Amino acid sequence: MKYRVYIQQDEDGIFVAECPNLPGCVSQGRMRDEAMKSIEDAIAGYLASLKKHGDAIPPPIYEDVIEVAG
Repeated sequence: MKYRVYIQQDEDGIFVAECPNLPGCVSQGRMRDEAMKSIEDAIAGYLASLKKHGDAIPPPIYEDVIEVAG
């Protein structure tokens, strides 16, 4: 499953990763790669918790990239 993740660097230089489809699913890391691994683990745990409690799992994203001449 694919979920959109937003990563921003905060004022202290920490990378904060958030999955908007999963409210409250936020993680961080000192490096971008660390934040990505951390949010991946957070998403897996979030989905496992939803499944355990019988809650609906949000659908994954489907998106394409369109390239146009500019």
